[in-house]
Amino acid sequence: MPYILQEQREELDQWLGSLRLFDLPPGELNYIITKLLLSYQPRSYADYNMLIGVLESVKLEFYRRAMAVYEDKRKEENGDVY
Repeated sequence: MPYILQEQREELDQWLGSLRLFDLPPGELNYIITKLLLSYQPRSYADYNMLIGVLESVKLEFYRRAMAVYEDKRKEENGDVY
């Protein structure tokens, strides 16, 4: 879950804002995410497994909070398929 203390968010948001991620093509975004994961320096199966869990949680939360909202909007605009 991305729900951390507000003080932590401010510092991280400032750092992330300097990266200008919105301009990146998907391949470069993939590279950055990969390098972030590798910089965690996983040393065991448990470390790798934890990182996969983080990625899965991020994926699910992103879908729930962002993609599902987008899909619902498009359903309203274009009609339901089901």
